[in-house]
Amino acid sequence: MHKKLLTTLFVLAWLAAMLAALWWFQSRHIRPFSPSTALFGGAQLQLPQELAGPGPIRLVHFWQPSCPCNAGNQQHLAELMERFAGDVQFYHVQKAGTKGQLAKPLQTMQAIESMPGGETLPASPAVAIFDHTGQLAYFGPYSEGAICTSSNSFIEPVLDALQQGRPVAAANTLANGCFCDW
Repeated sequence: MHKKLLTTLFVLAWLAAMLAALWWFQSRHIRPFSPSTALFGGAQLQLPQELAGPGPIRLVHFWQPSCPCNAGNQQHLAELMERFAGDVQFYHVQKAGTKGQLAKPLQTMQAIESMPGGETLPASPAVAIFDHTGQLAYFGPYSEGAICTSSNSFIEPVLDALQQGRPVAAANTLANGCFCDW
């Protein structure tokens, strides 16, 4: 009987230790994802004067260094840059007043200091895609959900359509995802 009691106490202590370790791990390393909803309206958004008009397809990445949601799309953006290199020019706009650098694979993107209509951006990370004529074809998030990959992205279909000469008009989007206020 004494041996059974010690075994039971040992198993209970072990179980309590495992639950405490799981709680500690979750509180330190796993952040709960609570999606926010953002309405992206691109009616005011325009390319800066020096980039406006006919030319290549232009993708503009809006980001802010302190936003933890950036980590979820940086790998995807690097894959986009590799896949569409040569056909698409990549630019980035960093939130005014913030300091930071893009991840190393993204540092070849050209910086745009300010973008007409960019001050009305609801959230970031976000992306604007301009077609060959310089018209806004897409404005919104990279995807819906906590992370962004090529399997749930809105961007590849837009870029593929524009490369094939098909028009795209998706400048107003509503999405749930990982966003930070702009």
